[in-house]
Amino acid sequence: MRHFVIALLAATTLGVGAAAAADIPARNYTKAVPYAPVFSWTGFYVGVNAGYGWANTSITGVAGSSNLNGFLGGAQIGYNWQGASPLVLGIEADFQGTGQSRTDTALGITVDQKLPWFGTVRGRIGYAFDRVMIYATGGLAYMDYKMSVSALGVTVSDDASRAGWTLGGGVEWMFAPNWSTKVEYLYMDTGTTSVTLFGVPFSGRAQDSIGRVGLNYHF
Repeated sequence: MRHFVIALLAATTLGVGAAAAADIPARNYTKAVPYAPVFSWTGFYVGVNAGYGWANTSITGVAGSSNLNGFLGGAQIGYNWQGASPLVLGIEADFQGTGQSRTDTALGITVDQKLPWFGTVRGRIGYAFDRVMIYATGGLAYMDYKMSVSALGVTVSDDASRAGWTLGGGVEWMFAPNWSTKVEYLYMDTGTTSVTLFGVPFSGRAQDSIGRVGLNYHF
C-alpha cells in the first residue's frame, strides 16, 4: 500500500511539472542584423582638374584694364579628416598650367601679359551630407605673372613668381567607391609686378577668378 501511495504522488508531481513547463512561453529569437559602417571622408586623395580662368589686370602707366582669359588644367593632392559629426576638415595643394594671356597696343606702346602657371596650398572646411560635401577653402596662392612693355623697338619685361592669397568654395560628390568629382571656384590675388621703360614705370596687378571641375581618387 505504501509503495502505491509513493508511486501515485510521484506521477502527480511529474504531471504538474509537465503542465507548468507547457505554460512557459517560448523564447523569441531575433536575427542579428549586420552592422553597416557610416560613410567617412577621412583619408588621402589625388586627382586632376580642368577649367577656365578670368583674370582682371589693371595697368598703371597706360590707361585702362584688361582681361586675361584662357583654359587651364592641373593636378591636386590632399587629405580629409571627418570625426563623428558632418564636419570635414582638410588640406589641399594643387598646381596648374594656364593659357591665360593678352596683348594690348595703345599710343605706340604694346603691353603683353601672361599667366603661365599658378599653384595653391589651402585649408578646407566642409559639411557632409553623407556622400555629398559643400566646402569653403582658402590659403596661399603663388602665380607666375609675365609682363612686357615695348615701344620704339625697345622691350622691358618682368617674369617672376608672386605670392598672395586665395579664397573660394565648392561641392564634391563621392559617386563611386574611392572616386569623387568636384566643382570649384577660386579667387586669387598675388600683388603687383612692375617694369620701367624710358624712365616711365608700368605696374600690373592680376586678380584671377578660376572655375574648374576635378576628379579625385581616395585611398
